[in-house]
Amino acid sequence: MTRVAVLTGGASGIGRASCARLLADGFTLAVCDLDPDGATASAGPSGLGRGVDVADAGAVEEFFAEVVATYGRIDVLVNNAGISGSPEATVLHTTPIDEWDRVFGVNVRGAFLCSRAALPVMIDQGGGHVVTIASVAGQVAFPGRSAYSASKGAALMLAKSIAVDYAVHGIRSNAVCPGMAETAMTKWRLDVPELRAAMESKIPLGRVADADEVADVVALLASDRLAYLTGSALVVDGGYTAL
Repeated sequence: MTRVAVLTGGASGIGRASCARLLADGFTLAVCDLDPDGATASAGPSGLGRGVDVADAGAVEEFFAEVVATYGRIDVLVNNAGISGSPEATVLHTTPIDEWDRVFGVNVRGAFLCSRAALPVMIDQGGGHVVTIASVAGQVAFPGRSAYSASKGAALMLAKSIAVDYAVHGIRSNAVCPGMAETAMTKWRLDVPELRAAMESKIPLGRVADADEVADVVALLASDRLAYLTGSALVVDGGYTAL
């Protein structure tokens, strides 16, 4: 039986790298992203790619209904879609309210809506695994990124809550907490030599992660090799939070 994985925000960065790994591991993919062409490319020749705003309840319901109608099951959901916010989303008192809501809309509401759509399918089939891409910013606050840090803390606790409530149905839930990685979302910082140097000076391994290194952890969780692991946060940060 072919296993089906649904992955959000799959057109670039960690999402695209995770799609490539899961395809290599034999999964059939259903991928959504604001970029429909990118989602289709990441889903592979036998997969399903759609343009979806994960903060839009109707769009999410329509996408998951199509996934179930097409494949009949959802074995793994990877809640990967996320944003860090605009340059205005910095310290709390200067962050515009609409920008705060936008960050939470994708990072928290999106994970909620997609999990809410996938969980009944997993219950009916007797099991499944929800993998939520949180961040070390959900464990230690990133300076000047209040909305992002708060949203990733919420995403992490959402993953733990799912683990507690749905274990009885054979469903596991874990979070992956990357540190700084080479993606389009971090390009603005890492392309500035002094900002890159400042970040890497705080990482014991002395460098930021490649997206493929985070995808390795996603693939390990999706493989079911860690069958007793649920409610956990797998930190992939080169030692950043160990200091």
